[in-house]
Amino acid sequence: MFALACAIQCAPLAAPLLISTDAWTYWSYARLHDPYTQTPSEDPVSAPHAGAAYLHETSVYGPAFSLVSKPVALTASADAAAWAFKAAAALCVLAATWLVARRRAFPAALVGWNPVVAVHFAGGGHNDALMAAFVAAALALGDRGRPRWAGASWSLAVLVKWVPLVLLPLRALEARATGRRIDHTGFALTTLLTLALATALWRLHWVGALLPLARDAARETSYALPRRTGLPWWVFAAAYALAYAWLLRSAARGRARLALAFALLLPALPYLIAWYVLWPLTLAAYDEDDAAIVLTLVLCAYLLPQRIPV
Repeated sequence: MFALACAIQCAPLAAPLLISTDAWTYWSYARLHDPYTQTPSEDPVSAPHAGAAYLHETSVYGPAFSLVSKPVALTASADAAAWAFKAAAALCVLAATWLVARRRAFPAALVGWNPVVAVHFAGGGHNDALMAAFVAAALALGDRGRPRWAGASWSLAVLVKWVPLVLLPLRALEARATGRRIDHTGFALTTLLTLALATALWRLHWVGALLPLARDAARETSYALPRRTGLPWWVFAAAYALAYAWLLRSAARGRARLALAFALLLPALPYLIAWYVLWPLTLAAYDEDDAAIVLTLVLCAYLLPQRIPV
């Protein structure tokens, strides 16, 4: 099963960058002295390849991703940079698949056998794969009685992209209800070390990543349900707030439905992109949550035409 997942997820590595230019935007940010105050337009090597929407925008990504992507700045080749991010994304997807496949074969196929995932990650190199791999590692480490390392992995997931913060209260309530041991030391130390290094390189400019993030959240994509339905965004935000309160109650009773937390979040987002389906996919494979699996598959089918003509 895992061998087939490897074949499916690695197949797009043989193709050029597909559908999105985000990998080149990551490369451009890596080449800048400070991605939180400078924009891709300021680097003459990567600017012709960076995405037009971000050419004059500072980075929205967390300091962990900015740090780990720095080595890609060493290349002046757009093709090499794209392949580096594509390969890293494919490896992260496979790592997440391997971690969840240890529980049950069928849910793991949601990730490893999913062509939507292959096209957008091994094909597009999106950094959501790195975030998902850290979340999967955190869950696996927690299950294996390594709470300090699990905390470190949760920290890195949050510092790649901020969205895993939604999951932490659910996981904490579940741990309290079930008596699972937790350790905040790993999370705290990893966060402090990462932010200290980011501050040494870019001062406190990394805090500014939240500003363009808020700007993106205010934009609407064509497949976002607020735009599709014509309803105001606050209707979906209120619905998610109610759903999240119910999820908190479920977690307090001993079941953190992490996959459902992400699967319900996506329809509420005004800025919804096809590759975001990896967020609930990985967790649905881990949770073995039938409702989350069905909703995530529906989202995959709904978002498939967004960037892939069918």
